[in-house]
Amino acid sequence: MAENTFEMKLEDLMGMQNETSQRTVFLSEKSDFKFLRAGRLVVVKGTNEGRELTIENDRALIGRSAGCHLTLEDSAASNVHAEVSVTPEGHLLRDLNSTNGIFMLGHRVREVFLRPGSQFQIGDNLLRFEPLENMIKVPLSTRDHFGKAMGKSVKMREVFALLEKAANSNLSILIRGETGTGKELMANAVHNYSLRKNRPFVVLDCGAVPANLIEDVLFGHERGAFTGAERQRTGLFEEADGGTIFLDEVGELRIGLQPKLLRVLERGEVQRLGSVKSVQVDVRVVAATHRNLWSMVDEELFRRDLLYRLSVVDVVVPPLRERPEDIPMLVEHFAKGANKTRAELGLPEVHFDEEAMIFLQAHPWPGNVRELRNAVERAVHLADGEEVRRERLVQDLYGHSASSALTVDCELPYKEAKAHVQEQFERQYLLHLMEREQGNLSAASRTAGLARQHLRKLCRRYGIAGGRDWVDGEVSGA
Repeated sequence: MAENTFEMKLEDLMGMQNETSQRTVFLSEKSDFKFLRAGRLVVVKGTNEGRELTIENDRALIGRSAGCHLTLEDSAASNVHAEVSVTPEGHLLRDLNSTNGIFMLGHRVREVFLRPGSQFQIGDNLLRFEPLENMIKVPLSTRDHFGKAMGKSVKMREVFALLEKAANSNLSILIRGETGTGKELMANAVHNYSLRKNRPFVVLDCGAVPANLIEDVLFGHERGAFTGAERQRTGLFEEADGGTIFLDEVGELRIGLQPKLLRVLERGEVQRLGSVKSVQVDVRVVAATHRNLWSMVDEELFRRDLLYRLSVVDVVVPPLRERPEDIPMLVEHFAKGANKTRAELGLPEVHFDEEAMIFLQAHPWPGNVRELRNAVERAVHLADGEEVRRERLVQDLYGHSASSALTVDCELPYKEAKAHVQEQFERQYLLHLMEREQGNLSAASRTAGLARQHLRKLCRRYGIAGGRDWVDGEVSGA
């Protein structure tokens, strides 16, 4: 985002804001910009002595990987070892589950706010932090939505501003974020706000297609290319010609296929299986992943040159737990949709009381917006009265409600009663499984000991989030 920033002196901003010099994040009067106080990291001792980094964004990564903002050539450092994030309270140093940790004054620390002159040890390197007087101006969107994605928080409006600017270009975009944050909605909005909006928008979940079939799905084949290829088939890139292709979970692509994807990005041409000729295509690529692709590069599981081409515009969607101020508007939207269904059934409208909303904002939401939507719709549809209270949500989310217990109807014949209990069990098991694994179908299938295809069918049967089979609906939090 460097092209979106400029520097100004702290005292100039202080005159505008009348704030104390301890603060690191300021909002402009109309809240269409935020200002970050810059900082500097310097390696003062160790194998990388003299190396330094000026922190000019919300987050700076430190580690051995070439994808980090400050790279340490130190075998004791993890690929992505730590981060320094700019918060309203100051510059926060956080250990990112590194192997050897961060040490300060002889103590291993998980996270700590840095003060002027603070020193900390990563591997063989001693680093010092100094705040700078310069302020970095970062644009924010004036809207609280981008397509069907919603969020009024500063973090989300920063994401929206970057995507609004990138949409009209042909630049490749990489959207990174946890499962359930709505990356596909953002990709769809990029397409709809671009000059390609009247052309195809094609979606592929790279993790949902067997490895031996994905090349055929992407690039197509000629008749006779392999046993069973009785006719020519065009791939998704040809189907998306003139439009946009969204490659979800691009980190699942096997390494042998990646050069062919790079060829499309660099030359705009694909080659069908069984053909010696190339076909020209005009396709804009938007990719998404929940994985750390730079760590995969270091492990030789992902090509460095492909990552550079995919991430010309690099967008990080924050998890819901980092933007609780967005939760009330999301709850209101999801509840509105559920109440519309209730109204069609002649049932009264349900709303959430104040304590319930506070609880929802405090919950960590490992499944992000998708999990929030599930919880809101479940609470509205199963409400006993016209108000959802905190106690009901606690019972529901932590599995102690009467509705989460298996019930046996002895008035039914044995087989019917057994089938009813089995259905309850399957629904509850899958719901908690998919929330635990954050919608990751592969991880869930390993945990459950079920074949991926069978688990997918079960999720479809009960309308439970399972990979890309889950439809985010009209809106997600990003």
